[in-house]
Amino acid sequence: MTFVPPLRVLRPTRRLAPTLLLAGSLLFQPALQAAEDNALPTFGGVGGGLISGQMESEIGQQVMRSLRRSADQIQDPLVHDYLESIVYRLLPSVSLQDRSVALVVIDSPALNAFAVPGNIIGVNGGLFLNARTEQQFASVIAHELAHLSQRHFARRLEQQETSAPLTMAGMIAGIILSAVTKSDVGIAAIAGTQALAVQNMLQYSRANEQEADRVGLEVMADAGMDPRGMPEMFEIMMRQNRLQGNQVPEYLSTHPLSQSRVSDTRGRAEQYPVADVEDALEYHLVRARLQVHYARSPTDAVKAFEEYMDTDGADKVDAAKYGLAVAYLAADRAGEAEAKLRQLLDARPARITYQVTLAQALIAQSKTDEARDLLQDALRRNPGNRPITATLAETELKAGNAPRAAEHLRSLTRDYPHREDYWLKLAEAAGQARDIVAVHRARAEYEILMGDLESAERQLRQAQEKVPPDAPLRQIVTERLSQVSDALARSR
Repeated sequence: MTFVPPLRVLRPTRRLAPTLLLAGSLLFQPALQAAEDNALPTFGGVGGGLISGQMESEIGQQVMRSLRRSADQIQDPLVHDYLESIVYRLLPSVSLQDRSVALVVIDSPALNAFAVPGNIIGVNGGLFLNARTEQQFASVIAHELAHLSQRHFARRLEQQETSAPLTMAGMIAGIILSAVTKSDVGIAAIAGTQALAVQNMLQYSRANEQEADRVGLEVMADAGMDPRGMPEMFEIMMRQNRLQGNQVPEYLSTHPLSQSRVSDTRGRAEQYPVADVEDALEYHLVRARLQVHYARSPTDAVKAFEEYMDTDGADKVDAAKYGLAVAYLAADRAGEAEAKLRQLLDARPARITYQVTLAQALIAQSKTDEARDLLQDALRRNPGNRPITATLAETELKAGNAPRAAEHLRSLTRDYPHREDYWLKLAEAAGQARDIVAVHRARAEYEILMGDLESAERQLRQAQEKVPPDAPLRQIVTERLSQVSDALARSR
């Protein structure tokens, strides 16, 4: 089993801005119909009922907009790439009609994960800190996917016998934001009795949890992972619960856990054949990145990894060496990080995570030509790879080659149109390249994702004014402007 030493965490969760959350939670705004190809996927309702698949999707879109506006997120492409890989490893074993899933990583060291109608899976960065093995981490993801496949949230919403579920979407977003960010602002922004009703819906029942456990175990086994990771993860949560006393871990506030449930899950897991499943190295590399991210300081991270590496008899695994390199980089010791990463690459020359992190170390030393050569070669071997492409764009920006950076960022926005950070970076690159029309278009897409259609409309009008009437681009901008204007009119 791969192990990387734990680091002391001292990074508080940032509180939500009340005005932002209030704006995102009082009223549901319909999704931009013309941007459906760029919106969260819709999956058909199971067994009919009050909440259709389309309504679930619209609720999910509202939650995503609120998260984008009000919750700090980890945008590290290596973290997202790993999370996507583990989700799509599990998905073939999950009963979802639409297996497209939107993923969110909240920048908080607290242990938490959540599933939202509309096929949204969110995790806190702290889940990586607390799950010491990939099997434990995957068990939480499998459990959340099971909640989606069984429509637990939607079924509880239907039980409220409300005739206007979409009017509750904003409140749901506020409560979820409160849950994942450990803030009371979302609840305070909503009328008390209604807030209590929605909060109760977020607390899964014992039957829901048992069903999600059972389905999650099956999903893990079908995906070739070890179901025993689930009771192991539950034990970690129970220990946290005992240590924190009255401060219940965030995850347990919406996923009640008892000793009998842990025992039941362990008994079910033991019924599966014993399989010697090894963790993927990538999980522990990503975990090491986040251990450095949440360390009290880069210096503390360096000290912890150096002490671990110097311990007699310590298993000097690649993940620990990599963690030390990341800590060096965070501590502005890029030369030492480069040396450590080159050692790792000598042993595994095709490892993308090493290549990307080495490029980051080279960029930090203004060795942009070397970083570009390294990443371009990696991209030829791995066409379309997200971390490589994103880091190559960063390299070109640092080198003052904004047009090339914009090309890479445009490819990222095509492949990942829901990532608001890519649109914002594209606007920055286009600005440096003096492509003002591209700046306005990228800003418009960013504002759409943030739920500000008025700002998006203004950006597109400015783009339209700067394109000659007979240019082909004029029609593209005009059509997009019409789509945004129509959606804005419907929302008023």
